[in-house]
Amino acid sequence: MSFIKSIDSTGYEVLISLTLASVIAQLIKIIADSIKKKSLNLSLLFSTGGMPSSHSSTVCAMATSIGLIEGWDSTLFAFSVCFALIIMYDSAGVRGAVSRQAIVLNQIIQELLSSEHKFNKIRLKELLGHTPKEVFVGAFLGITVSLLIRIIIASSN
Repeated sequence: MSFIKSIDSTGYEVLISLTLASVIAQLIKIIADSIKKKSLNLSLLFSTGGMPSSHSSTVCAMATSIGLIEGWDSTLFAFSVCFALIIMYDSAGVRGAVSRQAIVLNQIIQELLSSEHKFNKIRLKELLGHTPKEVFVGAFLGITVSLLIRIIIASSN
C-alpha cells in the first residue's frame, strides 16, 4: 500500500496510467485477434492500427491523469489535451490515409507484376491508422484507466 500512496499525484501516477492504458489496448487487440483467427499472434503487441487505438488510450490516460493532479484549469492540462487531440487526429487522419494508399499500392503491385518481373514484391503494411470509432474507444479506455488508477489511490488513503 505504501507504493500506491507514494505515486499519488506524481509523475509516476501519470506514467503508470498511460503505460497501463497502452498495454491494455494492445492486449485487447491480441485477444480479439486470437479469438477471430484461433491462433496467438504476439507480434500485435507492438503493432499499429486496430481496435482500440493504443495511441488514443495512451494520450487520453496521460491528459486525464494530468487533469486530476494539476487541475482541469491548469496550463499543463490544456497542453496535454492539445497534444492528445493532435495524436488522435493523426491516428485517424494522416495514418488512415497512408493505410488506404498502402492497400491500393499492394493491389496495383499484385495485378501488374508477374513472376518474371524483378521489382520489389514486398507488401506494404496496410494497418497503420485508425477509424474514428477505434480512436474514440481508445480515448474512452485511456480515460477509464486513469480514473480507475485515481480511485485505487484514493481508496488506499
